[in-house]
Amino acid sequence: MSFLPQLAFLVILGIASFILVKRVKFLRRNILLGKAEVRNDQPEKRWQTMALVAFGQKKMFKRMLPAILHLMVYVGFIVINLEVLEFVIDGLAGTHRIFAPFLGSVYTLAMNIFEFLAVLVILACVVFLIRRNILKVPRFTKPEMKGWPALDANVILLIEIVLMFAILKMNAADQILASRGVGHYIPVGTLLFSSLFSPIFDNFSSEFLIAVERIAWWFHIIGILAFAVYVTYSKHLHIFLAFPNTWYSNLKPKGEMPNMPEVTNEVNMMLGVPAEAPADPPAEIGRFGAKDINDLSWINVMNAYSCTECGRCTAECPANLTGKKLSPRKIMMDVRDRAEEAGKSLDTGGKGLEDGKSLLGDYISKEELNACTSCNACVEACPVNIDPLSIILQMRRYVAMEESGTPAQWNAMFQNMETSFAPWKFSPQDRFNWAERVKEQEIPD
Repeated sequence: MSFLPQLAFLVILGIASFILVKRVKFLRRNILLGKAEVRNDQPEKRWQTMALVAFGQKKMFKRMLPAILHLMVYVGFIVINLEVLEFVIDGLAGTHRIFAPFLGSVYTLAMNIFEFLAVLVILACVVFLIRRNILKVPRFTKPEMKGWPALDANVILLIEIVLMFAILKMNAADQILASRGVGHYIPVGTLLFSSLFSPIFDNFSSEFLIAVERIAWWFHIIGILAFAVYVTYSKHLHIFLAFPNTWYSNLKPKGEMPNMPEVTNEVNMMLGVPAEAPADPPAEIGRFGAKDINDLSWINVMNAYSCTECGRCTAECPANLTGKKLSPRKIMMDVRDRAEEAGKSLDTGGKGLEDGKSLLGDYISKEELNACTSCNACVEACPVNIDPLSIILQMRRYVAMEESGTPAQWNAMFQNMETSFAPWKFSPQDRFNWAERVKEQEIPD
């Protein structure tokens, strides 16, 4: 018995694992370029959020058609990949359908379920391709989706279709060979969907069918391993990151904006409120707000890597809907692109974040930041609880407090709030004059 196929499989598996581990380390380092942030409160609620939003896809069902299609692909991806376990064992041990003799009719049922889900995945991917390339759903045609983002989505959909057809063709050839009593091929009962290929394959020789079955088997397992590596370069990284991303969701009310500790301490000092000194004071004064990704938290950067590029945030953004330049999806894509650029620079001995560029200016403009209404529509719309508003607010704080670069009208409002405690320039003592006038107009009983 030749051990060459097993050796080849082991080499391929080793190469894919090496590349995957290296890429995961690269992504982890990039995410940790962000500042430290601890967010482990309410663990029970966090587990619940992850189960409902990431695993249960709760927020996807705000749009029923894409939700059902996505569910078909999602369930198919999870369940069909259970078969990959058998592929791996067969590849390492040199066996063929190692579970079939032990499971009997249960194996036949499982294979029919796998094939049914494969057909659903094919149908869903075809509809997604039509929506993107023929119907041109508006959220898929925004400026930030030109070039690689559009190609990436289409490539993934086509790969999934080809992989599913590979399973069906492999099973069809396999069962014809089993019915002919060829070699190690095992009859596993009627497979409803792959049997549709039988009339096509029946007239071919056994040698040809063996080649079809083996090519389809190798194509599928290599395709799965290549897909696992490719995902780490793609927007489909959300397949894995959606789970930690939802676990680290911001559980505070959507309208609550976090105060800056530095500013809070200054205000407390002016009011005479005692403030606790930090245990480890910083070696140098930190930045107010965020100019680059190292000013954001690592959770912000993980948000960017978790972005599905679905565009639901941009489709709900009132600023974008009224023609403003802001696109919350682009904000997340820009943060990810900046992290990738810095990471690649560090890996080649470059300057990393000290390359003279920054997230503000080179990627995201003040015009985009100023257009945000802080309404949280983007946060509410995101199917995996990404928070673009947090990044926007931190960058706007930098523009206002470090550069004094906010519009003149805003500066006047800030000054009024500082002196008059309201956006309007009138004395605080006159604030309730309107109430007195209303009282004077009241009609006595």
